[in-house]
Amino acid sequence: MNTQLQRRSFFLVVVVSILLLWKRVESIRFDLESGHTKCISEDINTNSMTVGNYKIVNHNEGHPLPDSHQVTVRVTSAYGNKYHSADNVKEGHFGFQAVEAGDYMACFFATATKPSTTMTVDFDWRSGVAAKDWSNVAKKYSVDLMEVELKKMVDAVQSIHEEIFYLRSREHEMQNLNKSTNSKMTWLSFLSLFISMSVAGLQFWHLKSFFQKKKLI
Repeated sequence: MNTQLQRRSFFLVVVVSILLLWKRVESIRFDLESGHTKCISEDINTNSMTVGNYKIVNHNEGHPLPDSHQVTVRVTSAYGNKYHSADNVKEGHFGFQAVEAGDYMACFFATATKPSTTMTVDFDWRSGVAAKDWSNVAKKYSVDLMEVELKKMVDAVQSIHEEIFYLRSREHEMQNLNKSTNSKMTWLSFLSLFISMSVAGLQFWHLKSFFQKKKLI
């Protein structure tokens, strides 16, 4: 009975994790005013594939976008390494395999114009198993829809497994940082106490000497 309950719990955790994983592939849409910058971060694990597509939304279909509706895009890693760069574009895409773990930043900058304008940017950023083009996989290996879904599930579980180990490593780093900080704070507390007692002793000695000179004691 306990074994069946554990299996059901594990299956539920996997399903919920996969649902959360697929939720990350939804594109976002935001407004960007000229002269301003909008940055979006994504936590990406080492050796994970990531792809992104962006474009300025044309609210007047059938008419071209005005020349003022252009953005400059930069994608950098947590260490400042540049992975994508595009200047004054209306749409574009990027794709790379992360060699550094951490928060990657995609920044959109709109050139200042007079009068000020506001544009809408549609941005789709996918990482890990969600970045794989499953339609091409199905065509390449001539597999049916069910097999593609199974491959998605397997890759999703593998991605979750790797993500768990990555989170554990980050947790270990944070624990070491907390221990180091607590140790430094302990020594700083002792140092502050020593300085306070030394100052109090000097003040007592000074007052005693002063009163002795005045023959008050």
